[in-house]
Amino acid sequence: MKHGLAIALLSAALLGCASASPQLETEHSYEVEWIGERPLIDNSHLTITLGDDGRAYGNAGCNHWFAAYSLEGDQLSFSAAGSTRKLCAPALMEQEARFLDSLSKVQRWDLSPIEQLRLWPGEGKPLRLWPEKD
Repeated sequence: MKHGLAIALLSAALLGCASASPQLETEHSYEVEWIGERPLIDNSHLTITLGDDGRAYGNAGCNHWFAAYSLEGDQLSFSAAGSTRKLCAPALMEQEARFLDSLSKVQRWDLSPIEQLRLWPGEGKPLRLWPEKD
């Protein structure tokens, strides 16, 4: 009887762990690795932080960006992003424009099998990000 109780408790504990759904963290920065089908330009640094107040912000590679966002479950959307107006090399500016454009198309998020954050547009490949190391 004790053996059966131990198995039941272990099963309940494992089910509790399995049912915990992943959460998208706010007030934590994520580093962009890919924009759709293209990796970032070497040594460029793009980030996304979702504030608790419904505002998102980060570095777009050349300029700082900001936008409002809405998060409900796995549904995520951004308003049109604004940014500072510094000029950089043409390739960085093109990458920045693709990044900011892709943010406005995000509709949902998930975690890949390797625990990478993916921000999915309605069509096409996702933005892929990693949590920024503290």
